[in-house]
Amino acid sequence: MVTLLAKIFIKDSEDKIKQREAYGILCGVIGILFNVLLFIGKFLAGTLSNSIAITADAFNNLSDAASSIIGFVGVNMAEKPADEDHPFGHGRIEYVSGLVVAAAILLMGYELVRDSIGKIMHPEETEFTLLVAVILIASILVKLYMAYYNRAIGKKLDSAAMKAVATDSLSDTAATTVVLLASVFTHFTGIKIDGYCGLVVGLLVGYAGFDAARETLNPLLGQPPAHEFVEKIDEIVMSHSEVCGMHDLIVHDYGPGRQMISLHAEVPAEGNILEIHDIIDNVENELKEKLGCDATIHMDPIVTSDEHVSEMKAAVTSIIKGIDEQINMHDFRVVTGLTHTNIIFDVLIPYKFHIQDDELVARITSQVRDRLGNNYYVIIKVDHSYV
Repeated sequence: MVTLLAKIFIKDSEDKIKQREAYGILCGVIGILFNVLLFIGKFLAGTLSNSIAITADAFNNLSDAASSIIGFVGVNMAEKPADEDHPFGHGRIEYVSGLVVAAAILLMGYELVRDSIGKIMHPEETEFTLLVAVILIASILVKLYMAYYNRAIGKKLDSAAMKAVATDSLSDTAATTVVLLASVFTHFTGIKIDGYCGLVVGLLVGYAGFDAARETLNPLLGQPPAHEFVEKIDEIVMSHSEVCGMHDLIVHDYGPGRQMISLHAEVPAEGNILEIHDIIDNVENELKEKLGCDATIHMDPIVTSDEHVSEMKAAVTSIIKGIDEQINMHDFRVVTGLTHTNIIFDVLIPYKFHIQDDELVARITSQVRDRLGNNYYVIIKVDHSYV
C-alpha cells in the first residue's frame, strides 16, 4: 500500500531533501492512522476480555501514534533550510525526534511492567473470544507491515526517526504475539498468566526503547562514519595519481544526508602548486557529485624525488611496523641542518592501543637513532583516527 501511495503522491526527483520530506509525510500519516485504528481495536478487545495485557498493549499503540506525530514533525523540521543561527541546517532535529520516540517507548515499557506486577499480585479473571483473537492477529499483521515499510524507507532515506519507528513496530509485534499466546493458554488451562504476560511485554518494549535510543543518540554524540562510506571516500581521493596518500579524515554529520568531509591529501612537493591545487579542487567536486558531501582538503607536500629521503622513510616505516602492524605513518619530512637532521612525521594509532603515547614515541625515537645515528632528531606527533 505504501509503495502504491508513494507512486501516486511522490514524484521522482533529484532533490533528495524534497523526497525525504514527502516520504516523511506519507509514512507519518499512515503510521498515525494505523496506530489509532489498532488502539481502538485492542482497547475493545481488552475491555471485552478484562485483560490488562491487551489493554496495556492498546495504550502502547496510542503512544505509537504520538511517536509517529513526533517523527513526522521531526522529519519536516529537519528539512528547514540553513539560517544565520544554524548555518549547517536543521538536520539533527531528526536525531532528536528519534530520541523522543525512544523515550516514549521506554516510558511505556516502564508503565507496562508496573501495571503487570500489580496484576501478578492481584490476578483477575479474563475472557478470551474469537473476536479478541481476530483483533490481535490483525494487529500483529499490521505491525509487521509497518515495521517492514518504515525500515525499508528508513534505510532508503537514512532516517534515524523512521528506523526507530520500525524498531518500535517490531517490539509491538512481539508484545502482541506474547499477549495472544498467553490469552489462548489461559483460556484452555485456566491458569492466570495475564500479569506475567504483561511483564514480558513491558520488558520487550523497554529493550526496544533502549535500542532505539542508542541508535539515535550515537549520531548526536558523534559516531564514526560507516566503513563503506570511508572506503568510497578513499577510492575517490586516491583515484587521482597526483595524490600520494590520505589521512586525518573527519566526517562531520549535521543530519541524514547533510555530511561534510575534511581530510589531508599528500601531494608531491616538487609539483606545480597551481596545477596541484586545481587537482584538489577536482577531487572536492567529485566528492560532492558522487557522495553529496561538501569537502575541504588540506594539501600536505611530501618529497617524492629524493632517494635518500625515500630510504629513510622506508627505514622508519620498517621500525614502526616492527613495533605493531596497526600503526600507520604520514606527513614524513626530513629537514637537514649543519649539525643534525630532523625527521618529522605523524603516527596514527587505534583507540585503546596497548602502548601509551609517550612510551610509543620513546620506543620509535630510540630505534630510529640506533639505526640512523645520533645526529638524527625525531619529532613525532601521535594521532587517533576519527573513522
